[in-house]
Amino acid sequence: MNKELIIRSGSSTDFALLRDGKLIELHKEEDDSNFSVGDIFIAKIRKAVPGLNAAFVNVGYEKDAFLHYHDLGPQVSSLVKFIKRVSTGKLKDYSLKDFTFEKDIDKHGSIVDVLKSNQSLLVQIVKEPISTKGPRISSELSIAGRYIVLVPFSSRVSVSQKIESSEEKERLKRLVKSIKPKGFGIIIRTVAEGKKVAELDKDLQNLLGRWEAMCKKLYKANHPSKVLGEMNRASSILRDVFNDTFTSICVDDETLYTQIKDYVHNIAPNKESITKLHKSNVPIFEKYGIERQIKTSFGRTVSMSKGAYLVIEHTEAMHVIDVNSGNRSNKAKNQEDTALEVNLISAAEVARQLRLRDMGGIIVVDFIDMNNAENRKTLFNFLREEMKDDRAKHKILPPSKFGLIQITRQRVRPEMNIKTREEDPSGTTGEVEAPIVLIDKIKVDLERLIKKEHQKVVLSTHPFIAAFLTKGFPSTRSKWFLDYKRWVKIVPRDAYTYLEYHFHDKNGEMIK
Repeated sequence: MNKELIIRSGSSTDFALLRDGKLIELHKEEDDSNFSVGDIFIAKIRKAVPGLNAAFVNVGYEKDAFLHYHDLGPQVSSLVKFIKRVSTGKLKDYSLKDFTFEKDIDKHGSIVDVLKSNQSLLVQIVKEPISTKGPRISSELSIAGRYIVLVPFSSRVSVSQKIESSEEKERLKRLVKSIKPKGFGIIIRTVAEGKKVAELDKDLQNLLGRWEAMCKKLYKANHPSKVLGEMNRASSILRDVFNDTFTSICVDDETLYTQIKDYVHNIAPNKESITKLHKSNVPIFEKYGIERQIKTSFGRTVSMSKGAYLVIEHTEAMHVIDVNSGNRSNKAKNQEDTALEVNLISAAEVARQLRLRDMGGIIVVDFIDMNNAENRKTLFNFLREEMKDDRAKHKILPPSKFGLIQITRQRVRPEMNIKTREEDPSGTTGEVEAPIVLIDKIKVDLERLIKKEHQKVVLSTHPFIAAFLTKGFPSTRSKWFLDYKRWVKIVPRDAYTYLEYHFHDKNGEMIK
């Protein structure tokens, strides 16, 4: 499995993560993004609401941020005391080794007993502003590094559940406890597996340095203001997903290339050589086929292999995904086996779509009904395995009696939404599907006809589409010939609408 990170700079910076050439994640970093997950603000409590057991906090966004009692953290009283002493200049040692901690708050307590209006508090963005809602915040702070996460005002050491070996968990706990400073807790990340104490300590010292730099900003700081920003999206993506399976990091901006090369040198010196600067006149996303994948992956309908396709609908309450087998022929297998085959193809695509669009909340997938309980179990296990690498917290329920699989997936950023429709060149219908999306639909139908063993296939289509398929070298039609060993005659028809196309057999009869 090869992983590539392709980075395109411009008015915004776009990050495409490819696995074996297929787009699995797409991120966008806007220059004016002031409320990113992980940012820490010094803010003022606007109002505590006992009925919600939560407070509204002014972090500088047009809508107040939401802070629930359960997101305060048990040591919020110690945090409030620390902020008060640091911001007034009475405390200049930020290490917490001599700091006297307050008693933990009652986990079933009330917000009004802990926070008061106009009180200063350090808060961290855990969910970016989405739609009409302000940011979701927490006062249980954490600073993420490459191998560990530093948690101030805690003493707990915990290990990622994704590390399966109990011996390795114990080894890492033992190492971290030997270097852990007093007053700080540590979460050991999955990528720390197999690492030595020197690498963990280097990461820890870097995080302590960031904590100290943040504390220095608190003295006479404006309220609200950002006191610790999450690192730029390129570095945070590399920090969270970079591993030995990466074979290439390609960037089209020289300054960004230098920054990333330095960062890779720090976290994995033996991988520094995989960072490359894109110098071709061909745009970087075109060179790696990403633009095409974006156009064909973000529409309401998503085509897959063997004629199957997904229909993705978004409502205010949830996402609904419908699995369709399409007009496919498979005489060698019975209906149950066919349903399982289509469902497994669809499960892999559903897992990809959730990451690609960063879909969150409740997702309901309507798979094709299967009567065999063993097949339903196979589908459920396959979907869990496909979603194993998804960094967002998620939970998958087994298939219901109706063939529905329900998924909840953590939503911390607005969903990625890419427009796949373009202005109709005929000027009659407003907007139509982009040509590339239409070409993919034609290809899916062509595959189906060839499987039905039609020897001669004629395609009639709008002149614009006919030209798109036949011009250039190699043309799309030439590629079809190499793939299917079948030459497709293409006939332009002026009477057809832009999206209309039909296949005919050797007798001129329309193939349905």
